[in-house]
Amino acid sequence: MTGITRYILRQALVIALLVTAAFSVAVWLVQSLRLIDLIVNRGLSLGLFLYLALLILPRFVEVVLPIAVFVAVLFVYNKLTAESELMVMRAAGVSQGGLARPAILVGLVAMLVLYALSLWVVPASNRAFKDLQFQIRNRFASVLVQDGVFNTVSDRLMVYDMSRNKAGDLLGLLIYDLREPDKPVTIFAERGAFVDTPDGLRLFMVNGTRQQRDAATGRLSVLSFQKYTFDLAGLGGEAATRERDPEERYTSELFFPGRHAPGNGTARAFFVELNRRLAGPLAGFAMALLPVLCMLPGELNRRGQSRRLMLATGLAFALEFFDLGLRDLSGRSDAAIPLLYVNLMLPPIAMALFLWRDTRFSGVGRIVPRPSV
Repeated sequence: MTGITRYILRQALVIALLVTAAFSVAVWLVQSLRLIDLIVNRGLSLGLFLYLALLILPRFVEVVLPIAVFVAVLFVYNKLTAESELMVMRAAGVSQGGLARPAILVGLVAMLVLYALSLWVVPASNRAFKDLQFQIRNRFASVLVQDGVFNTVSDRLMVYDMSRNKAGDLLGLLIYDLREPDKPVTIFAERGAFVDTPDGLRLFMVNGTRQQRDAATGRLSVLSFQKYTFDLAGLGGEAATRERDPEERYTSELFFPGRHAPGNGTARAFFVELNRRLAGPLAGFAMALLPVLCMLPGELNRRGQSRRLMLATGLAFALEFFDLGLRDLSGRSDAAIPLLYVNLMLPPIAMALFLWRDTRFSGVGRIVPRPSV
């Protein structure tokens, strides 16, 4: 690796890292605000909130990284052009391939990072996030119950409490249980607390009444109690049987859908998700090449590079637009799946043709000294 390659590569990698970090943190903070309700209104611990927020970060990095690489490469090559450094390098005998090499290396690094994210990190984080989210919704009923609100814990169970004491116990409880439609149950209690037992979730209540009406006879049974245990096991403990979405599946599962997919529809969803993961990281390589394809060809314009900058930006926008559209269309049409690869392979093919046509291609990245007079 020549000194010129290291010089350009170092600048591009640093800027790409900074832009990725800035964009990812900005998007992550905005999305994390949606989880704050779990702390403010639902009593979720700060540690669990931070863990949930951390699990959604890899998917943002996966989206932001190709854009950050494009911004970094475009900025560096525009800076080199504006300060006449590219002109000096060409005068010193550096070929077009030598000038393009740092962008190619940046694109390859970005593509490898994206493959690691797409094939391993993001599926694992999606699975952990969805599992924890399902567990919160189905087992941590105390998190879901908001004070002073009629909470629909399930389609057949409603819970209302007036407030909570310092220990977290529910005060002024009202429960309407319709899990047995022919025998609806209404419970009033002075105080209650959720407890997760080995046999499932329970709600322990004190000082209240239990009313059950038989729909067939119209008879109303009333039971006064000092202590009463309400079984909520039917609402939780089902996380292990939850059907996972393709986005949560490990890549090895997508390669063998017959072992994990219950039907043909799910098998096709696995196939589509697998191709999305394999094609998506190519965007990092393609986006790194677009600025070079726009900045290097042709003669230097001393009036500025605004047209080339606009062209590169337009091409990047078109590439991302078609990529998102084809990813969505691939879920409905098999014909769109090959187009995922075609769209992202156009810049590398254009770069290969550009370097092949360069008359000094054989001297890639090598400074040719001028003969002394």
